[in-house]
Amino acid sequence: MSTIQPVILTARHDVLLGFYTKLFGAEEIFRRPEKGPAFYLGLRIGDTDLGLVAKKDADTEAAPRMLLSIGVDDVDETLGRVEALGGSVSGGPTDMPWGQRVAHIKDPDGNPVNLTQPTPAR
Repeated sequence: MSTIQPVILTARHDVLLGFYTKLFGAEEIFRRPEKGPAFYLGLRIGDTDLGLVAKKDADTEAAPRMLLSIGVDDVDETLGRVEALGGSVSGGPTDMPWGQRVAHIKDPDGNPVNLTQPTPAR
């Protein structure tokens, strides 16, 4: 379990579960309740946990107050799959001076996510 765990409130568990599973290889590691519609889904992406909490009136139009940054093996390849999975691309990819290739996307609920990949030292 992660010491700090980001949790997304969503009215669309299934959509976000599919997005994070197909784009980042997330694995469902926890579900409450175990049977029927889930209130809470615990996902693992690499060595990090991400929670999805069912909230019927989750406001996907509100300004985001959190940004997920997820390291991937290939920013360009991952970016090419975002829209087919219901997300949107908002910027990039760009090689940053601090040694990362970064692209900005939004998940299907509009939550901002940075895709990051280390770049070779120059």
